[in-house]
Amino acid sequence: MKKIIYSLTLGSTLLLGSCKKYLEVQPLDRVPAEQILIDPNGVKVLLANLYSLLPLEDFKYNPAQGFNYHRTASQSNYVEPGFGTTYFTDEATLSQGNGVGPVGEGYWGYGGIRQTNQLMEQLPSVVSLTTAQKAALTAECRFIRAYMYFQMAKRYGGVPIIDKSLEYQPGTDNADLFVPRSTEKQTWDWILNELEAASKDMPATYSAADGPYRATKWAALALKSRAALFAASLAKYWGRAPLVGDAVTQKMVGGFTTADADGYYQQCIDASAAVINNSGKGLYRPTPANRAEAVKNYQDIFQSPALADVEVLYKKGYVDGSTTFLQGHNNDLYYNPSQTNTGGIYYGRSSPTLDLVDVYEDYTDNGQGNSVRLVTRTDGNENDVVADPRNVDVSKPYRQYDNLTDIFANKDARMHASIILPGSKWKNITIIMQGGLIRQDGSRIVYTNASAPGKDGNTYWALGASSGNGSAGYSGFASIGQNAGNNYTISGFCQKKFIQENVNPPGSYFTSTLDFIDMRIAEIYLNYAEAAVESGKGSAALAAQYLNALRRRAGHSDNIPATVSNILKERRVELAFEYHRYWDLVRRREMHTRFNGTRRTVLVPMVDLRPARPKYIFVRANNFYDETAGGRVFQQRDYYRPIPGVATNKLVQNPEF
Repeated sequence: MKKIIYSLTLGSTLLLGSCKKYLEVQPLDRVPAEQILIDPNGVKVLLANLYSLLPLEDFKYNPAQGFNYHRTASQSNYVEPGFGTTYFTDEATLSQGNGVGPVGEGYWGYGGIRQTNQLMEQLPSVVSLTTAQKAALTAECRFIRAYMYFQMAKRYGGVPIIDKSLEYQPGTDNADLFVPRSTEKQTWDWILNELEAASKDMPATYSAADGPYRATKWAALALKSRAALFAASLAKYWGRAPLVGDAVTQKMVGGFTTADADGYYQQCIDASAAVINNSGKGLYRPTPANRAEAVKNYQDIFQSPALADVEVLYKKGYVDGSTTFLQGHNNDLYYNPSQTNTGGIYYGRSSPTLDLVDVYEDYTDNGQGNSVRLVTRTDGNENDVVADPRNVDVSKPYRQYDNLTDIFANKDARMHASIILPGSKWKNITIIMQGGLIRQDGSRIVYTNASAPGKDGNTYWALGASSGNGSAGYSGFASIGQNAGNNYTISGFCQKKFIQENVNPPGSYFTSTLDFIDMRIAEIYLNYAEAAVESGKGSAALAAQYLNALRRRAGHSDNIPATVSNILKERRVELAFEYHRYWDLVRRREMHTRFNGTRRTVLVPMVDLRPARPKYIFVRANNFYDETAGGRVFQQRDYYRPIPGVATNKLVQNPEF
């Protein structure tokens, strides 16, 4: 029933009425076309099946397992959420620790591509559809197929382009089945051409009856904007991480020119401009009255996507998996802090990094747009990061704060909307993320929940409370390095974006139904700005306008210049946890320099009992698991994944595999 369940999330158009004779249909390579393509309902069920194969890096994507991942019926005691690429970057780590390296799910999407080709080839024979309907459905299939190729091109470079059904012929050498890899440039060109062609015949909108989860022409152009920027960055920066080998010589990876970069940047600009100028989409609540409103507006986009539909270009829906074979997701359970867990055995698993928190601006609004690091020291030395906070020298000039939240007071609204901070309110509970205690004599208790008296006569706990169980407990730094500690932040932060504060999920898995936003207008603003500034094409004035519109929505009042560094910084904060950061580092060939023995950093709040009234200090430290692993590394060869099955498919392997 997997395919049918997913189709229900696409809206009633994909399953008009209750036509049970379509509910158990299989792809066209299993059921004769004349049995299923007898009216539009059969076509729509097949289309829904293709959408279920769409390779979105969403809540159910797991880099170790693949797209649209969930447990099977036989895995009744097994829970596996979608981890996403966030945890392979400097945005966050899983609380049980994880490495960086490349995504390794090995997506080789030709099964879905075959089904898409088959449906496209059968559409002309459906007599119940008008010519316009056939054209629109064909275009929708082209969008889905182009998305599949896009995900492969990001991972492998040039791949075989198969745009028609291939059939095994007994008694022949079947030479036609061995389609060689195209060059990397040919592959990107084909994807971009397909998306442009698809956009011509896809509808600009759907009726309410059609449902909100089908791709429009604006989704096709938004994906073209994303893909063109990826290709342009590769063409411009491939030489930052050059490789050698047969695949390089034959241009199956690399082989770009400066002219290629310019052309791709122009395509990004053109596609972005078409979406911005013609889609009717815009920023959700772009001019908040104050910072508090800016926080709420930004948070609402991701916990109530339907409310922010004006900004959303494409999203994926889910149904409750408690009754429909695990088709929901786990975000609301898996990433809620310990103190707001509603009964799951896995929770508190996302630990945003201090690296990310430090990127956000404050509200000095001086026209520069610089990131502003948290102030932990009175001597201005924010580069002092300890390897292990259990050995911190508390005689150093750490700045003392009265409350856990004071250190974050003036930071960008998007940080407050995206990250649960130490001492902040979440579901009307004060979330305690504290990693240590300094006794009156200056000795330390760190990462262990012992207690000590303060000079005020009260008892204080190193982790902020006496128990980690239930709403009276704490949410961070418990049992680090042990399985028991996997449900607590190891960074001093928990994720807020894409978690519903206004919903208390049941304590069972695959029941979350919050929509995943795959594309929104904010990304398109940033794509345009980056392409324009990198290439000198388009409008520099519009690039600055789009950049500053995002900051204005976050409550900033100044205008900053549209430089490459400002735009990339804005991508980090505006698109945090939306699974862009990994691919931004890959396309710009910065991943191997960003992660070269790198330790991601955390913030360890400690209560200091030396003053008459206890204060808080904040220690910059290395991520425990990164430190114990000796740092995280991404190798140059990892920009491409190994081509699967080369022993039988006769394809040229990527370098160093």
